[in-house]
Amino acid sequence: MKRKYYLIFIAGGLTFIFLLTAFNKVVHYTSTNESCASCHVHPHADATWKLSAHHNTPSGVSVNCVDCHLPPEDQKVRFLTRKAYHGFHDLVVYMTKDADEIGWEDKRTIEAAGRFVYEDGCKKCHTNLFPSTLNQLGSESHLKYLRDPESTSCLKCHLNIGHYRGETGLTMVEDQITENKEIYQHPTKINTFSDFVERIPETSVSFKMVAIPGGQFKMGSPASEAYRQMDEGPVREVAVDSFWMAEVEVTWDEYLAFFNATSSQGRKEAELETNQDVDGITGATPPWGAPDQGWGKGSRPAITMSFHGAETYCRWLSSITGKTYRLPTEAEWEYAARGGTQGTYFFEGEPQDYENNGFFKKIFGVDTTVINSYAIYQENSPYKTQTPDKVKPNPFGLKNMLGNVAEFCLDYYDPQVYGKYPQGIIKNPRGPRNGEEHVVRGGSYNNSAKDLRVARRDFTKTTEWLVTDPQIPKSIWWYSDCKNVGFRVICEFDPNDFE
Repeated sequence: MKRKYYLIFIAGGLTFIFLLTAFNKVVHYTSTNESCASCHVHPHADATWKLSAHHNTPSGVSVNCVDCHLPPEDQKVRFLTRKAYHGFHDLVVYMTKDADEIGWEDKRTIEAAGRFVYEDGCKKCHTNLFPSTLNQLGSESHLKYLRDPESTSCLKCHLNIGHYRGETGLTMVEDQITENKEIYQHPTKINTFSDFVERIPETSVSFKMVAIPGGQFKMGSPASEAYRQMDEGPVREVAVDSFWMAEVEVTWDEYLAFFNATSSQGRKEAELETNQDVDGITGATPPWGAPDQGWGKGSRPAITMSFHGAETYCRWLSSITGKTYRLPTEAEWEYAARGGTQGTYFFEGEPQDYENNGFFKKIFGVDTTVINSYAIYQENSPYKTQTPDKVKPNPFGLKNMLGNVAEFCLDYYDPQVYGKYPQGIIKNPRGPRNGEEHVVRGGSYNNSAKDLRVARRDFTKTTEWLVTDPQIPKSIWWYSDCKNVGFRVICEFDPNDFE
């Protein structure tokens, strides 16, 4: 009899251990990010978390779903009861509701988030509320939180920190653009071939267009030019017609006017619209990351948009102004960048004068006064773009033709295109009408002096520039891994318009 009870006790103990182990394994698995992502109905929850400041960190430390959406695990009873509640709730929603019909915007409020985000988790990770990197506003806010935690919360300031909302960085700018400024009702009318300021209707945004008189120039670089690349020759005699070109690259103010007027909140990335009417133009979907990299918008050059985004902007601008705006051809770009000069740059000096190469140059440095006054590049702004007031214009009156951001051209890239042009003077040449990548010109803030040469050619690298884009298919509107390319518009000139 004793042996019988002993065996029952052993079997019961083993069963209890087995059930406890199984329970712990279930609790552990259902607390993993993979488990959360498997049935959570919030669209793009995983992708937006990976782009947030809780995962995309300099140190590589990642905060998990349960760290924010459950109480700390050391609060066993509260942790398990809330876990059971949220798990059952998410499973029911997953099984019974259509994710497209859920009002996700309504759940992005402080009141709604307070039901599934736990401040105990915030305080467990953020034990130091006054780190040395905290600014004055943050210090004041955290001090207020410590003194009166009942009247405030972490979510009040950090609502969007867990899942990055890329659209916030764009849509909030609309008010900044138009606040206390005149709203233009009509585009600018032009009667002569001279500089003018274009006004974008229904916005307060305007930009200067510079009249570029047509002429001839030698396109490309001679074999004797230092740092010359093989795709820069042979040198060809080229003639271009007159046109207007924007004084500076398309700014964030200008691009955001386009985004706010046409943006598509759906993510039908593979659908390329073809309607030429302004009301039918489908603009960019919201980007996943901060498109300006946190450097600032306003008059800084717009970046991270794709070539397709730049072209669509030109079509939209043409539609609302009644003029013909487009990207410059490679020939038009180089002619405008040279500004009537024929040297390596449109200003004095050669690349070897400004490159910090060699023993003595590293010790004594180089005189970069001239290039610094005309270009934003690696030596004077190695980490980000700058506003156009930092540089002087070239002889045509154009700023940042070299440096700041490289610029899209209309042509597809062909490394041997100059050799394929016919002999003699080439009139308004266009590169190949089809291809894989497009020409990029001018160099940027992260290039050294040798790559700012006027004849220097580069091209888009679409696959490389979309490596970290979490979408399937990849975005047609935004590059996730390209921060140094923007674009400049030209406006076509037709003498018949003034007869």
